[in-house]
Amino acid sequence: MSDEFDTVLAAVGPRLRELRRRCGATLTTLSETTGIPVSTLSRLESGHRKPGLELLLPLAKAYQMPLDELVGSPPGLDPRVYPQPFTRNGMTVIPLTRKPGGLQTFKQILPAGPTDREPDPRSHEGYHWLYVLNGRLRLVLADQDLVLTTGEVAEFDTHLPHWFGNADERPVEFLSILGPQGERFHIRARYRRD
Repeated sequence: MSDEFDTVLAAVGPRLRELRRRCGATLTTLSETTGIPVSTLSRLESGHRKPGLELLLPLAKAYQMPLDELVGSPPGLDPRVYPQPFTRNGMTVIPLTRKPGGLQTFKQILPAGPTDREPDPRSHEGYHWLYVLNGRLRLVLADQDLVLTTGEVAEFDTHLPHWFGNADERPVEFLSILGPQGERFHIRARYRRD
């Protein structure tokens, strides 16, 4: 185990240098983004400084990648995502992705209950895709009041004020995919002859 750990640590410096170069960033710009001094970044990349969490966490955030991907965890580790559900405004939210930045995917569950909740539309940066897995989802989007049923999909710019709720007293399950502003899904389909 110690040899494997030492091998991973020894590869972190060159990996960080390559990531920075691929992004076209200088040590100075990376220093401004992360708050890590240029000299420390230089020593990390050259292997003269061991990487600690206090350095790796800001770098993972700057490169928008999970920590294990940043350091190059050895292959063969368990690839499964173990989501930690949380509750927000009575809705259960289960994160299905771990990568910061880029597309974020969640399974959301609205419990059964009364439908007399007053919509409170909000807006924010980004783009949103919804896929209803089960039930009937009420989507208030700007001046539209829609009901999406099992198998239906919606997509919209999140600058538009929006709100989700139950369309009836039964529970609703849906996938929610959030992306950065301007990012859109591109579906390529081709007919294949058998």
